[in-house]
Order: sequence, then structure tokens, then C-alpha cells
Amino acid sequence: MKSSFDYIIVGAGSAGCVLANRLSANPDIEVLLIEAGGKDWNPLIHMPAGLSKLINFKSLNWNYHTEPQSELHQRRLYWPRGRVLGGSSSINAMCFSRGHPSDYDDWAALGNSGWGWADVLSYFKSSQDQARGEDTHHGTGGPLRVEDLRFTNALSHAFVEAASQAGYPKNPDFNGATQEGAGFYQVTQRNGRRCSTASAYLSPIKARPNLTVLTHALTQKVTFKGDHASGVIVQQRGRVRTVNAKREVILAAGAINSPQLLMLSGIGPADMLQAHGIDLMADRPQVGQNLQDHLDICVLTECSKPITYDQLNELKVGFNYFFRRQGEGTSNIAEAGAFLISGRHAADRPDIQMHFVPAWLDDHGRNRLPGYGYTVHACPLRPKSRGHLTLQSAEPTHPIAIQPNYLSDPHDLESMLDCIELARSILHQPAFRPYRLQELMPGDDVKNRAGLIDYIRRKAETIYHPVGTCRMGPDADAVVDPKLKVNGVSGLRVVDASIMPTLTGGNTNAPTVMIAEKASDLILSETTSVTQFEEH
Repeated sequence: MKSSFDYIIVGAGSAGCVLANRLSANPDIEVLLIEAGGKDWNPLIHMPAGLSKLINFKSLNWNYHTEPQSELHQRRLYWPRGRVLGGSSSINAMCFSRGHPSDYDDWAALGNSGWGWADVLSYFKSSQDQARGEDTHHGTGGPLRVEDLRFTNALSHAFVEAASQAGYPKNPDFNGATQEGAGFYQVTQRNGRRCSTASAYLSPIKARPNLTVLTHALTQKVTFKGDHASGVIVQQRGRVRTVNAKREVILAAGAINSPQLLMLSGIGPADMLQAHGIDLMADRPQVGQNLQDHLDICVLTECSKPITYDQLNELKVGFNYFFRRQGEGTSNIAEAGAFLISGRHAADRPDIQMHFVPAWLDDHGRNRLPGYGYTVHACPLRPKSRGHLTLQSAEPTHPIAIQPNYLSDPHDLESMLDCIELARSILHQPAFRPYRLQELMPGDDVKNRAGLIDYIRRKAETIYHPVGTCRMGPDADAVVDPKLKVNGVSGLRVVDASIMPTLTGGNTNAPTVMIAEKASDLILSETTSVTQFEEH
């Protein structure tokens, strides 16, 4: 392998694969993409319903756990994050959700010029190959295929109808003119197969001679010449080497790993780094701060008919999928959902999101329950609690301490109670009458506030949307500026969900792809200017 490249991208996940594609489209630019995990060869990655099994594949996952949560009975919550080409887009539920337009206008209002809804919509559209065709809200011809589900369970249809009976509008497109309502999620799939960023952006261009992809390679730190990022130190299969970046190093390792890499490289809170013997490059106290995540609570109901996904004939499902690309194997499991306005905490835009699963779902699916059931996930979309990351060691293989501080703001507990109330109001509508037996969790007898709060503290889990730990902003305290350049040094950017100043109101994969699309434009425009200057 060469010892120097124009751009080094750390992390081949939802952002890194996009960057590798867009930057290497210029044949004069040499790009190195580094991934700590391996190739996305596992067939369960590509079979959508295989996601229910991926939770048990530790080789595809960073397998993080939080610090004990004081508001959740001191539990350490499990945080799976993808460690494979495609990152978390290779193991997620494929729900395509941009959030609400006002989320991005909020970013712009914080001083992040160029990040309002009118600015970012074109990047959402250019990334997309929308199966329904192009319109004001959607694009075609982009790498990321977005389709309607090929197979949906009868219970998912009952959920949409029940939400309508509860007074909520039906919505055929959560990413259209309005977000509010209940309907079916569109998914990142192509012909019923998972369309991760690895398959969408990386696979079609892996033969480009100016692109090198390094897998099973752990980046230990960024190197510097003066205050300019000059490359990275990377370990692969026991060998440690330094690779040089002629132009920039780009961290696209996610909301946990990107801030950890900054700290290991000497960029972060001075006292924390010095405590671990790390030479200080730039005192940036906000690195690892501003951690935000969607905390989720489930309502589980026993089903009177054996039509759920709990006890499927896996051989039959696999045959139908691999030979016909049909049936339950094409399902993302979380088929239907809703974006609702609680009324108590929001009036202008949805503040609660639901995912409906026609199966039991407890402890990320790791606790298999007997019989047949269905589950409503519900989460408050704009939590006020803020957490942080704390470096525990200067050793790159040692996980960083994750402290989300769930429910530290009283507002979030009240919103979680709203989630249960709204979920129950839907599940008790006539559309579920043919299927409903008893509520297993929290339980039909758990109705008072104290009992519901105890249930939340015992059972709430992440729905996998950590962001914010390398906050973007125009202020001097921000980790990156609105061009995603790391403050305090040069030649270094962060491009992933960690730069979000506030959490978007929905799933975070599509916004992360958008961030990388926009960042690619920013980088290429500067590259063109430099090239033209050099030619002149």
C-alpha cells in the first residue's frame, strides 16, 4: 500500500462510504478509506429480516455499553454500533427518515450558515434513488435506493388503521409535504435487499484505481506537523504504520469513535488528556460533550393469532427470500410507524416517533419470549437531557466511557410517559380487537404514575441514534465550524452524526448521509480552488 494519499477517511460507515465515493470521483484525487471492521460478506446483512439475527454477531458490532444510568435503576444500556463496511447502515432497520424540516432550520438559527432546510434538501435528493419517482421532496438517480416494503404483516396494517381510529392522520410519506401521521416506513433497499452505504456508494466504485479500502484496520491517532493534520497511525493485523495525508484527514467514525480519536490525538479537554499522558494539541473542552440520543420505551401485547414474526419457519423464509426475493425475508421488521404531536410538549411539529413491530421485542430482541406478540416502540424526538464521553485510557482499543445522562432533565420522563399513553391509545382501538389478548409489558394492571415510571426505569433502551459529540457551530467553543473543520488545528474535519448540534426528529441514518454529501461538496470546491491556484 502507498504511504501517502490526498485524503484519508477514517470509518467506512454511513458517512465514510459516501465521502469515498464522491471524493474519488475525481481521478486526480487519491483516497484511502480505513475501516476497523471487515467486509460486509455476511448474507444476513443483505437480507433485510436478517437484522433480527445480527444483534448476536459481535464481529459486526462495537458492542458498547453505557455507564450505569442513575435514572434507569443503575442499568448499563447496550449500544450496538456497526463495525463493518457500511457501519450501522449495515445492521440497522433501514427506515428512511429525514426528520422534520424545522430541525435543520434550527441548526441554521444557531449560526450554522448553509445548514437550513432549503440548503440541505438538495443533498437529500441527490443521494436518493426514490422508487416512487422524483418530485419536490425526492430525487432519483442517486446511489441510495429508497423503496416501499415488498412484504408487510397484517398487524402492521392494523396499527396504521388503529392510529387513524385514534384520531391521527394516515401519512403515506413521512418525508413528503408533512411528517405527522401514521403509515409505513420507506426503506433503504434495492429490489428487496438492504441498500447500506457500502452497497450503495462503495461496491459500485471499489475498482477505482485512486481508491484504496483498508479493512480490519484500527486507527490509533491522527498525526500532526505543527498544528496541521499530516496523517494517521493505523494498526492492521499486528502491524502498525503511519500513512500521510497530502490534503486532509477526515474522521467519519461516528458519534462515539470520532471524539475518541480526537482525544487520542491530543484534541479535547486539556485536563482529561493530560491525565492519560496524551500530548495536548488543542484544548477543546467540548469534544465528547453534547451527547444526545433517543431513549425508547416499548409496549408489548400478546397476539391471539399465530401471524407474528416470532416463530417463523426460517428455512421457508430463507428459501422465499434467496430464490424469489419475496416474503417475510424482505421485511425490515419495523414496518409501520407514526410521528405524533403529543400536544402537551409540542404543537408545531411531531415530538414522538413510533415503530411498530409485529413480534415480541424485549432487550433489543435478545430476550426471546414464548408465544406470539406485537410491540410498539415509542420515543420522544427532542430530549433535553445531555450526556458526555470520558476517555478512560490512552490505549485505542479501550472503549471510551459513555454517559448519556438519560432522563436527567425532568421533561424527558414526562415525554416518556406520554409515549406509553399514546401507544396504549392506539393499541386499544377496534382495529386491534381481532388480535389483542393481554398487555404483557408494562401490563394491563400497571396504570398509575409510579408503576409506569418504574417500568420506564426498568425497560427503557436506546433506539440507536447517538449524535452531537463533535458539535458544529460558529462559536469558538464548537468542535467543528459550519464547514466541518476542527477548530484549533488545520487539515482535519469531522463528517458524521457527531457534528449535529441538535438531534433530528427521526432516524439518523439519512441525515448522516446528507451530511457526508454536503461535506463532499465543501471539500471538492476547496480542492478545485487549490488545484486551479496551483495550475495558475
